[in-house]
Amino acid sequence: MAIAVSATRQALADAYKNIGGSNTAFVSVHTADPGTTGTNEASGGTPVYERKQTTWTSGTGGVVTGAQVTIDLPAGTYTYVGLWKTATGGETDFIDKVAISSTTLGAQGQLLITPTFTQS
Repeated sequence: MAIAVSATRQALADAYKNIGGSNTAFVSVHTADPGTTGTNEASGGTPVYERKQTTWTSGTGGVVTGAQVTIDLPAGTYTYVGLWKTATGGETDFIDKVAISSTTLGAQGQLLITPTFTQS
């Protein structure tokens, strides 16, 4: 059931952005479905792959958007993006995931990611 009241949708979206604390989260990239613990995370490369911090801002009607991040990746195929509470924490710090269009890099490259959450 969709939530009919816009203010309620926004309150729930704002709660989502606070899961990582301080309106921030760390964005990751994955080579396959990370499941519920954040497996299959990218690694390696030069510059080396690492999670990047985003800061959430509130929208209206149930939307929050994170600041765009640029993630360095080695050659490979990437199919998911994840959100974490910390830059280096393990499975208990994993917040969420989303499938993306399969992206194949033939050499070292970058993905630009703008996280968005919409509560319906």
